[in-house]
Amino acid sequence: MSNYREAALDSLYHQAVTDKVKAEASLKILLDHPAGIGDHSTEDLHNNLNQALSSLSDAEDRLETLKRFRNKSDEGFSLRDNDKKD
Repeated sequence: MSNYREAALDSLYHQAVTDKVKAEASLKILLDHPAGIGDHSTEDLHNNLNQALSSLSDAEDRLETLKRFRNKSDEGFSLRDNDKKD
């Protein structure tokens, strides 16, 4: 990484991906394996589903926002300065 901006954006990107995967796993567990929830009430289940859905939406929104700062390359996630004028 050549500068702080790239390192910070790279970190934000990887955190959003991690949060997305965690939310997807939570939704899958809650929807496909309700017995794994234990002694929770139906209200708890719905609250947990809403929380996982909100987490997923938030992570996807952050990834969409970060697309403005990235430039695809063969090396994976690389970043560019959108403020530069050519």
